[in-house]
Amino acid sequence: MLSLAGEACTPDFAPVSAENLAPLRRDIAMLSPSDLGALFLTFKVATIATALMLLLGTPLAWWLARTRSSWKGIINAVVALPLVLPPTVLGFYLLVLMGPAGAVGKFTTWLGLGTLPFTFSGLVIASVLYSLPFVVQPLQASFTAIGEQPLEAAATLRASPLDTFFSVVVPLAKPGFLTAAILGFAHTVGEFGVVLMVGGNIPDKTRVVSVQIYNHVEALEYSEAHWLAGGLLLFSFSVLLVLYTALKTQPVAHPLK
Repeated sequence: MLSLAGEACTPDFAPVSAENLAPLRRDIAMLSPSDLGALFLTFKVATIATALMLLLGTPLAWWLARTRSSWKGIINAVVALPLVLPPTVLGFYLLVLMGPAGAVGKFTTWLGLGTLPFTFSGLVIASVLYSLPFVVQPLQASFTAIGEQPLEAAATLRASPLDTFFSVVVPLAKPGFLTAAILGFAHTVGEFGVVLMVGGNIPDKTRVVSVQIYNHVEALEYSEAHWLAGGLLLFSFSVLLVLYTALKTQPVAHPLK
């Protein structure tokens, strides 16, 4: 015990002082304005992209679930391509396509909109294309699981196709819509490669959270990176927990007997 006390009194153990506590204060510091700006921009992009993916993905998933066209396999493969394609590859071709020499870039320039790379609009479009399979596939699976009997029953009641979709299909496919919305939003929040290639690293314009974390790590600012990375980790876990809990409480839709 005396030896331990003696060791504690040796110069190897520096006394507690304001100078020694400075790193700790930095570790627990609040998020910087640039961090908050990146968070706000990320959730703004994810919200808009999720709304667009639901608008575009719902009719596409319905067509894929119902069609017998020979094009179904090709369209399915195109939609699912971002799942296996490296994000930088997709981002590169989007950058070329939307650039001044690309077909989309020439069209948007002709419309007077300029080019889309390194803009908020280009960031949203890239996010929609990259996260679209996370919306289309759950919806397609839900639409397929409904079966023919509910639709035939609605037809015998002279319901129009539009009325059948909103009155019969949408309620039965509610778990699919919930899964699609949550996964699409969460995946958009975590994007890095595509948004960096298409959006760049412009503060308060295209710099999202994943890019901000990269900037902190590159500058060896690990404390700031921990705050953002830990927040995204907690967010991702919470999203999945809410999703699985909600799906567990959802009633299973059975075809009419």
